[in-house]
Amino acid sequence: MADDRGSGDVAEKAVGEIDGELYRKVLGRYPTGVTLVTAMDGEDPVAMVIGSFVSVSMDPPLVGFLPGKESYTWGRMSSSKSFCVNVLSDTQTDLSNAFFRKDSDPWEGSGWQPAEVTGSPAIPSCLASIDCMVREVVDAGDHWFVMGEVVAVSHVDEGSPLVFLGGKYGNYRAQD
Repeated sequence: MADDRGSGDVAEKAVGEIDGELYRKVLGRYPTGVTLVTAMDGEDPVAMVIGSFVSVSMDPPLVGFLPGKESYTWGRMSSSKSFCVNVLSDTQTDLSNAFFRKDSDPWEGSGWQPAEVTGSPAIPSCLASIDCMVREVVDAGDHWFVMGEVVAVSHVDEGSPLVFLGGKYGNYRAQD
């Protein structure tokens, strides 16, 4: 059977026999937004960079994200009953990268403030902040699906979102 999708390699496997490297490569072709999901661990703010953020429902307003089961940060966040999703702009690559480094305090200079309802860290310079109460945590293979009920939102009117595609950051460009 001819493949009319381009000159890329086509690999067919039976269900359940998906090659992990190929799977990552294929899913890496799907762009995602970049968010910083935050919570409080006692008195300490914690955060993880998440590309798996999703709107779940408008009524009631529900959102979700998928942290890895082995995530150290999720281990710290999981006891919190709330979280805040901060949508990064295309000027916030450094902020995103700061949460991957171990040699400095990623919160320094972030200007975070307690979110309106839950007190989870909200970052006013982000495009949007979505304050949530944890509604449900569902087993999803090697990840958890964390669903939250939105209790407050804020946004700025200017800016473009930071996107991630093929292992690299980029920006959104609207077509005319």
